[in-house]
This record gives sequence, structure tokens and C-alpha cells, in this order.
Amino acid sequence: MNRSASSPSPVDPLRAELERIDLLVRLQALRARQAAGDDALRGLTISEEEVEALFLRPLGSPHWNSSPEEPELEQQAARLAEDLSQQRAAAFQTGSPPRLWALLPRFGLTGFDFDVLMLALAPEVDIRYERLFAYLNDDVTRRRPGVDMALGLFCTTFEERLAARARFAPTAPLRRHGLLHLFAEPPQGHPTLLGSAFKLDGRLVEWVLGSEQPDARLVAHARLVTPRADLRADSLPEALAARVAQPSPSGELLYLQGPSGSAPQDTAETLCAALGKRLLVLEGASLSALPEPQAEEVVRLTLREALLQDAVPYWRDFEAPSASEARPSGMAPLRTLENGPGWVLLSGEAPWKPEGLLLSRRFLLLEQTYPEPRERVRLWKEALAGPPQATPNADTLARLASRYRLTPGQIQHAAAKARALAFERAPAPGHVTPADLAQACQLRTGPPRSALARRLSIQNTWEDLVLPEEQLTRLREICDQARYRELVLNEWGFDRKLSTGKGLNLLFTGPPGTGKTLTAGIMAKELGVELYQIDLSSVVSKYIGETEKHLARLFSEAEENGTALFFDEADALFGKRSEVKDSHDRYANLETSFLLQRIEAYEGMVILASNFSRNLDEAFVRRFQFIIEYSLPDERQRRRLWEGIWPPEVPRAADVDLGVLAHRFELSGGHIRNIALAAAFLAAASTGQVSQKHLLHATRREYQKLGRRMDEALFRP
Repeated sequence: MNRSASSPSPVDPLRAELERIDLLVRLQALRARQAAGDDALRGLTISEEEVEALFLRPLGSPHWNSSPEEPELEQQAARLAEDLSQQRAAAFQTGSPPRLWALLPRFGLTGFDFDVLMLALAPEVDIRYERLFAYLNDDVTRRRPGVDMALGLFCTTFEERLAARARFAPTAPLRRHGLLHLFAEPPQGHPTLLGSAFKLDGRLVEWVLGSEQPDARLVAHARLVTPRADLRADSLPEALAARVAQPSPSGELLYLQGPSGSAPQDTAETLCAALGKRLLVLEGASLSALPEPQAEEVVRLTLREALLQDAVPYWRDFEAPSASEARPSGMAPLRTLENGPGWVLLSGEAPWKPEGLLLSRRFLLLEQTYPEPRERVRLWKEALAGPPQATPNADTLARLASRYRLTPGQIQHAAAKARALAFERAPAPGHVTPADLAQACQLRTGPPRSALARRLSIQNTWEDLVLPEEQLTRLREICDQARYRELVLNEWGFDRKLSTGKGLNLLFTGPPGTGKTLTAGIMAKELGVELYQIDLSSVVSKYIGETEKHLARLFSEAEENGTALFFDEADALFGKRSEVKDSHDRYANLETSFLLQRIEAYEGMVILASNFSRNLDEAFVRRFQFIIEYSLPDERQRRRLWEGIWPPEVPRAADVDLGVLAHRFELSGGHIRNIALAAAFLAAASTGQVSQKHLLHATRREYQKLGRRMDEALFRP
């Protein structure tokens, strides 16, 4: 590092800044050596002469200040400092200073703060500084720079030293943002502020040296998002656009209030596109699972990372702490937002204002609402305007508007994506198909992110569903209600007559294996919607007391993309209510009421399934529009099930008699499927073709699994 003092290149500020620190350290080391003289035991003993020198040293002056001056080195350091000052000023005038110098405005650092950071960085890039610092500290056990050393290197008067001490306070930028950590050296000591050593935070070292990877401690909680190229700043709400044009010097706090999902993030990304910044998304669901001190630390690290990356922090799915409690939980992470960059964003479902908090920031509340279906049709027409032969017809747009709840900005983005998909498929015609539009919408909204939901993919058709004809007719009528919902509710005006119940809610009851899940899958496939299954028994056992929050997020995300929801094991939550004896019972009743409200308000299709209808609360059953009861199939239906279960590729022996199986064994379709599959594996391991013997053996195993009493005569060929 001891190069000549020629002007440093603007593209290498790190080397130039460290060269200046090197000159200052070398200068003070020479002075310290002259002050020490020939005392070989210096730092181990205190002589009479040293005591006398300590009394004679000016107040606050470092031990090397009594040594002769080094004019050549001092002039060299001064020239380098002046050159660097000019280059910093020129770099900031360009609007894109190197990352090292960008630390100054981003964190509100002074020149002294920056020098301290460079001093702390020196041993991170060259280990020899540890020995030099031990020499300057006059103690071989203290190998890191300290507060007293920094004041001696960078301050010339006693008054400057006193003023600079404040830059090491916990509320000053260096420590408030976690850039610098003070510690005792050696560890067992209890030093004063002046006697404290310091070091850079590991993340800052990595960033200064060129690392683009976010802080490893944030991997489970935050992620960087680059706004999409198709985002248009002119789609920002008027109030937000005005803030972008004239931001508050004290900082902006934006709260996006509305259903959880992609709409708030779309607004956040559009804002970042207008600001020319990236978005750092902090997941509120992950944060809420942490103890408050740990959550506060994650928020602090996120804000610092946003400043390092020149990104906008966005606390997604924010849950406001309760102000009614004596000591409201979650206040500490919220107060930490004061330390964020110019823009700080939050989103949540409940209305919120920072009453008594974050007073230095200008607050803006934006409600994230969705246009009505009729308005969505108009927006789709505008977004897809073009030649008639390349534009979807009115029915397609009506179904699209009915199924997907999108904001105006999301509709624009989805339309652009649909055109791109159409061009990839067939560049010449450029015709946008319903499949292109559906795929584009699904890419915009995404599937439900809730851990409670699991996507069901059913390949079967109506022909595979063995039910009484009356039930099949009713199910097809229900599908027609979903298919023509836009026409009846919006064009024919029934939407104005209904406050709730605009969606479809169905209850399927009956023994296991009778086709409830299969029916739900076939209906979803018929209507062209995704089906997600939620096991309510796992909701109750795993999220006791947290159920409302998880279900609210699930419904909000499902509403955006028209997902059909299938709740299995409904009797786990909707069983007959008993006397409230403990907190578990109270929570269960609250969860039940909450889910019923969300089901009634949901405008898509919700199906609940229960194996035991007699266990369900009558008040709950009355709330459903359609109730389909399933029963075990009769012999004729069982024969159809046995015949329909076999793929054509399966080799079957001549002795297979499906009529006998249907006559002898009263089984549901699910059990018949299990037996057929087990028999196929038995055949694959023996003769290579399914025989009656294999089927009877597999049936015996199924009976044993069910715990049924077995008549041996039934299992003879």
C-alpha cells in the first residue's frame, strides 16, 4: 500500500482511501517510535520518566504527539486527502458515486465517520495492521483500532476530540445502523469509551469488497426484487405520484391497505420503477413467528441492507401491534423503521396509522381496491385493443374479469404478457387466446403461498365419476352457475340484490372413498380453475390461535386468481359445539365463525367435505347453498367402478370376474382403486398378468386394513 502519492484513479477509491489511512498510521507509528526511545520494556512497565511525561502531555493528546513532526509525510497525507476530497465531490456531481463513497449520503455519515470505517477496514484487507495497531495502542494484546486511536489520528484539537466522541454513541449512524461494533480488548476487560476497540460488521466488509449477496441472516426473511421492465410509472395512484415528484426530506412512509396478495407488491414495484430502485421485500409472515428482540434485529438488518443496496424496504403482510395492551407487542421492530432510507413501505389487510410512531416521516395510506367486474371488462378491452381478429371476444373477457380480481396495473401487465405468449406460439397471426390470457393472469397472481394449501391435479372426467344420475345432474347445474355467474350477477343486475353469497359454497358429506375429492377435481377442471386442498384438521392442530391470520391470507390470495378451495375433514372445525371449557374451545369457536364469514364473502367456489354429516353443527350446515350427500355404491355402481379402474395396458387373465367382486364386496370407489393397484403389483411380481387370485388376495389385505370381519368363503375363487 505504500505507493507514491500520485493522484488516485477515480475508479479505485478503496485503494486510494486505504492508502491515505496507511500514510496516517505510518506517520503516527514513526512518532510513537520516537516517543518510546530505547525503552525495550515499554508497554510492560511504567517508568518514573514515563509517569512524568504523562503529566506533562496536554489533555486528550495521544502519546505520540510529543514527538518531532514529519513534514514530508504530513504534506503527502494532506495532498492525498485534498485529491480524494475533490474526486468525491466530482463523483457525487455525476449522480452515481462508487459504492464506497455512496456510504456517506446513504447512512448520513460525516467525514470523520468515514475515516473511522476505513481505519476499521484496514486489518480486514491486510493482517499487518494488527501488529501496527498493537504498537500504536502501546499494548501487544490490543490488535484492533480503538476509539482513542481514531480520535488521535483524525482530530487535531481537544475540542475536536470531545465533539467526535459523539460519533461513537449508540444513536449515531455508525452504531445505529450496525456498521461498527465496539468491544473490549482483551475480552475480559470493562473499558471506557476511549478504551474500547471497534470492528466493522461482517456484512459491511463483504459489501465494501464487492459482494452483491444480501446479508446471510436475512435469507429466511427477505428477498431483493428487481421491478419488471413493463411497469409504467404513470399507472401510480395520483397521491403517490405526487409524493414521488416532491418527496419529503424527512422520509416517506407508505401503507398499502388491502387484501394480501400480489396487488400491493405490484404497487410497490411500480413505485420502485419510478424511483429507479430495487425492492427489498420483508415477509411479515416469517417475521411474526420470531420473538420480538429477534424480529427487531431482522428489521434493523433489512433496513441496513436496503441502504446498502439502494433499495426500498417493503414490509409485506404487516400486522399492526395491538395498542390496547399495557405493553404492546411488536412496537420495537416498528420503531426501528425510523432508521430506514427515504422510502419505507408496509402492506396489510387491516386499516392502520402510525399513531404516535414514526413521527419524522410523512405518512400516506393507500387502499388497494379491485375494480368491479364490469369495470374490469372495460379495462381488459382497453388493454387488449387491436384488430378485431386478434382481440378476444366479449364472452372471453367477461369470464376473465369474473375469475381474476386484478388491479388496473395488473390487467395492463397481464395483457402485455398474453400478447408475448401469443407471439411466442405463433408470431404471424398474433391472436391472443383464452389460454394465453389465463396463463398470463396466473403468472401475475401466482398460486396461494399458504403452507396450508396443496394443489390438486385431477385428470379424470365426468365419465369416471360413478354417482346416481340425479347427483350428476345437480353437479353439472352447479358448474353452470359458476360458468354464467358474470351474466346473471352483473349483466342481469343480481349483484345489486346480494350483499354476500355471490360465490358458490358446497358441502360434500359421506363415507371415505365415495368420490368427494374426485368430484371437486372434476368440477374445477370443467370450469378451468386451479383447485387447492386444505386439510382443516391440520389447521386446528398446528395453528391454534393463529388460524384466522393464515386463513385470511389464503382467501385473499385465492380471490386474486379465482382459485377453487377444497376444505377436507370439515368436521374437525365444524363439529357440533360443546360447552366452552378452556381457551382451546374458545379459539375453535372463533375460528369456526371466522371461516364461515370468509366462505360467505368469497366470490369463487368453496367446497367442504366431511366424512360424518351427523357430526356437523346444524347452524353451520344451513349456511351452505348446496349439499351433496355421498353413499356407498350399490352392486351395479360397484361393477362400473371395477370396470372403469383398469388402464387398457394392464394385462388381465381370463379368470378375472369383476361381477363376482362387485357382488361379494361392499366397497367404496377409493377402496376398489386401492385393491386394483395392489393386485397389479402382485401380478407384476409373479405371473405378469392380473388374475382373480391376485384380486382376492388384494381385497383380503384391504379388509384387514379396514378392520372388517372376514368370511373366508368370500375370498375363495
